[in-house]
Amino acid sequence: MGITKSESFTDEQNEIANLLKALANPARVAIIQYLLKVDSCICGDIVNELPLAQPTISQHLKELKNANIIQGTIEGKSICYCINPETMSKIERYFGGISQKLKNKCC
Repeated sequence: MGITKSESFTDEQNEIANLLKALANPARVAIIQYLLKVDSCICGDIVNELPLAQPTISQHLKELKNANIIQGTIEGKSICYCINPETMSKIERYFGGISQKLKNKCC
């Protein structure tokens, strides 16, 4: 979506679209699932878990971090990643609202 088109939508609509765009990759979904399975991890742990090269995983981590879906802290020479609960709450509220509205709808 071009920059001029995004101005036609609300901040919330643009934010949800950006979050979903960041999640719209199976490798990123796998990273999120892995981070949910462990409390936190270092990039090398993810490389051992997924069938992707380290630079590719780093790029996916960068996209997730830019979308504020994950956050990281530096521990020595490593970065420890975890899920950002605030961002996940936004996604949960969005889909929860859709689910609520669908309960009383019929095609």
